Amino acid sequence: MSDTLTEQKPKSVKPPKQKKPASLWSDAWYDLRRSKVFIIAAVMIAILVVMSIIPALFSSVNAFDPTTCDLTKARQGVSAAHIFGTDNQGCDTYSRVIYGARISIMVGVFSTLVTTLIGGLLGLLAGFYGRWADTVLSRVAEIFFAIPSTLGALLILALVGRENAGIWTVVVALSVLAWPMVLRIMRAAVMSAKSQDYVLAARALGAGPGRLMGRHILPNALAPVIVVATMNMGVFIAAEAALSFLGVGIQSPDISWGLMIADARNRFLQAPEALLFPALFLSLTVLAFVMLGDAVRDALDPKLR
Repeated sequence: MSDTLTEQKPKSVKPPKQKKPASLWSDAWYDLRRSKVFIIAAVMIAILVVMSIIPALFSSVNAFDPTTCDLTKARQGVSAAHIFGTDNQGCDTYSRVIYGARISIMVGVFSTLVTTLIGGLLGLLAGFYGRWADTVLSRVAEIFFAIPSTLGALLILALVGRENAGIWTVVVALSVLAWPMVLRIMRAAVMSAKSQDYVLAARALGAGPGRLMGRHILPNALAPVIVVATMNMGVFIAAEAALSFLGVGIQSPDISWGLMIADARNRFLQAPEALLFPALFLSLTVLAFVMLGDAVRDALDPKLR
């Protein structure tokens, strides 16, 4: 029997996988998935979005069909046939509430997009270039910022006239005075980001203005703008309802929650359901976007961790 010991080959040890460094966005998404407030708000908003896109899923009655209204059934209370009652024209309040979500959501989304794009772009330029560009853009923003948004939108829509009022005129009226706040927030975030070491290193390596803004500064300055944009959706939805309630916003035959509230206010004692249900949906929608904005703010602000 041989005394020779067989040499055993050492087992190959695989190096541990290196985890990718955590970023602000990955940490924020991790926190959001575990936030009850975010989940509740996201579910509510998802239902509202589906309701605005495909209202037929929620109501078998087409609210835009005038033949579905019956004056002999005007101002009826809650019943099996009309679970939200009927309005002054004998139309089903439930179907009108469902179809009214479309305009409210559209105004909120498009007004937010317009203000974020305009204010974000101008704020990026003002914060990055500084000097005369910052001075000019900041002074122009202060002029618009001095005008109350809702009051200014009311004046613009009054000048346009009821016959020309619609979704896009309301969006323009709300957006033209709301972008300065986004500019201020983006400007402050850009000025803070451009003084960081990674931006100075990229500048020293020869990166141009476009690469510095698009690759290094903008991704790190978007967090506060996203928070404000999320909350602004609820603000714009409430503002549209207020303008329609005052008679200068959305006009018939379009359907809006604010317009429904305005039509039902004179007969509130006889048919309170025609006012209460659109007001309830409006309040829940604004609350959902405010809750979403709070959750996003808590996730994106490292000081609140």
